[in-house]
Amino acid sequence: MGYDSRDYYRPSGFGGFTFFPPVIKNLLIINVGVFVLQLIFDNLMFGGVPGWYFLNKYFALNPLTGFDVFGKPFNFQIWQIITYQFMHADFMHILFNMFMLWMFGIEIEYIMGSRKFLLYYLLCGIGAGLLHVLFSPVLSDTLAYTIGASGAVFGVMIAFAMFFPDRYIFIYFLIPIKAKYLIAILVVFEFLSVNEPSVVAHLAHIGGALTGFIFLLLDKRNNFSFKTFLNTFKKSKSFDSYGGFRNSRFSRPKNDDEIEDAKFYDMNNSKKDEIIVTQEEIDRILDKISQSGYQNLTEREKKILFEASKKK
Repeated sequence: MGYDSRDYYRPSGFGGFTFFPPVIKNLLIINVGVFVLQLIFDNLMFGGVPGWYFLNKYFALNPLTGFDVFGKPFNFQIWQIITYQFMHADFMHILFNMFMLWMFGIEIEYIMGSRKFLLYYLLCGIGAGLLHVLFSPVLSDTLAYTIGASGAVFGVMIAFAMFFPDRYIFIYFLIPIKAKYLIAILVVFEFLSVNEPSVVAHLAHIGGALTGFIFLLLDKRNNFSFKTFLNTFKKSKSFDSYGGFRNSRFSRPKNDDEIEDAKFYDMNNSKKDEIIVTQEEIDRILDKISQSGYQNLTEREKKILFEASKKK
C-alpha cells in the first residue's frame, strides 16, 4: 500500500527545509557551545571545588530551599529560569533534546515566524522551570539542580500536535502514529510519572506543555480553542494533513457562496503585478511546501504566501 507523503512526517534533512531557520539554528549552536563549556568545567578544579559545581550553582535551576551536595544552601537566582534551558547532563541528554527540537521545531518556526517562535520557546522553558521549582518540594523528597531544554521542547511538541494533529510520525522510523496521539501519550506519561523516583524532571515537562498549550489558545491569530482541541480527537476529518495550520490561517469556505477571490500584491504594489489567487492556489502552495520545502517555491508563490499570512 502506498502512502501520501503529505500525511506522514519524517525529519526533512536536506530535503524539505534545506537550511535550518535562524532561531532553530542558533538554539542548536548555543546549546552545543554550552555543553562543550560544561565538559571543560568538568575537568577543572577551583580551590579544591570541581568546576561543574560553580556552573550548576549559578546557572542551573536551583531549588528554592534545601542544601546541595556540599551541604550549602541552594542558590536560586531569577536568571536561572533562562540559563538552565541551555545546559545538559550528558551527550545523550543534549542529543535527544536537540533532535526533538529540530524534528518538531522547524515547521513551527516557519508558521509562527522567528521572533514569535523564540518568545514561545523561552516562555515554555520558563513555565517548565517555574512549575518544577514551585511544586517539586511538595511532590519530591529529593531536591537537586535542574538542567535541560526538554521543558521548552515539550512546548514545541504541543505546538506541532495542535498545528499538525493528523500528521503521522514514525516511531523508530517504522511505526506510524498521528502526532496528536503520540504527544498526548507522552504528556499523560509525564503526569503518571510525577511521583516516581527519577532523575527526569517530569514536572518541567508538564510545565512546558501547559505553557505552550495556554500560549496557543490565547494567541488569537491561531483561532485555536479548547473545543477545537477536543474535536481533533473526536473527528480527525475536521483537520486535514496540515491540521490547525490551514484551519487557523486559511479557513476553507463552507459553501460556494462564501468563495471570494483574494487579491495579493508584490512588495512594490505595482498595478501590473497584481495577482488574483483563490483558496485552491494557497492549498497548492502548502502542498508544495510539504513535498519539496519552502525554498523551492517560486518568488511569486512566496509573495502570495507572505501576503496571505500578513492579511490573516
